[in-house]
Amino acid sequence: MEKREIGSSGIKIYPFAFGGNVFGWTIDEKESFKVLDRFVDAGLDFIDTADVYSTWAPGNKGGESETIIGNWLKKSGKRDQVIIATKVGKTMGEGKKGLSRKYITQAVEDSLKRLQTDYIDLYQAHEDDQDTPLTETLETFTGLIKQGKVRAIGASNYSGVRLKEALQVSKDNNLATYECLQPEYNLYAREHYEKELEPICRERNIGVISYYSLASGFLTGKYRSENDLAHSRRGQGVKKFLNPRGYKILAALDKVAAEYDTAPAAVALAWIMAHPGITAPIASATSVKQLNELVKATTLNLNSDAIDLLNSASSY
Repeated sequence: MEKREIGSSGIKIYPFAFGGNVFGWTIDEKESFKVLDRFVDAGLDFIDTADVYSTWAPGNKGGESETIIGNWLKKSGKRDQVIIATKVGKTMGEGKKGLSRKYITQAVEDSLKRLQTDYIDLYQAHEDDQDTPLTETLETFTGLIKQGKVRAIGASNYSGVRLKEALQVSKDNNLATYECLQPEYNLYAREHYEKELEPICRERNIGVISYYSLASGFLTGKYRSENDLAHSRRGQGVKKFLNPRGYKILAALDKVAAEYDTAPAAVALAWIMAHPGITAPIASATSVKQLNELVKATTLNLNSDAIDLLNSASSY
């Protein structure tokens, strides 16, 4: 398992990102610490979160995931062993959203405090803010890099057009540039990334850190009928995948998983890792046992027949 550089940032990571959206939502702090310890013990290093995680859970206000990660960093002393990525821009309350200079300047301090660290390795615009000039956003990010509070910047949920605009603004004004893109990408959701975003990322050497890499858990194989949806808080988000194409993908995953004596989830992640231009897929686990299954993807070298089968089953 070799490290991959995030764009041209100089930051290298192992090709599996842990998704911190579960911290303070589907697992509490105690279990989160166990999962994080196991993640690092497995030799992995990239943890992805956001300030807004997890506002959607009852009783939460946002910042829960960053707070748990920060408490773990303080307790474990493992800050120098991990790469921390977080995001800014989605709504954190009245007047707290967007990518203006004023808001980013406030939000980064809040994230640093919750994470109990002096710097963020990768700071990402969580979504495009078309009400704020790209120049203002990128000037602000550049200032944070110069201050040592951020090492590199990235974008999430940008269209191909806006990503190219942002890259051009950085070039024209000698500003920090987005080193990576965080798009939705998995065996089920391929078309948007492959047609619109991948050509730009490959041409400009933009790293790609995919989210929903397991399609909200569908690609683990644990949701195979509507009866299965009630077994998880994420179940209803999977219903849209229960169709002929979805079942065809699951059948291909089952076949490849049997051939490699591993879990469908590991195969689904290994397929993303094998795709040219991908830096790392993001996936979450709510227990050490789940994480152990996912980690197997990092040593799973799918042969061309397996990749061809998965490509064919998931064709669009």
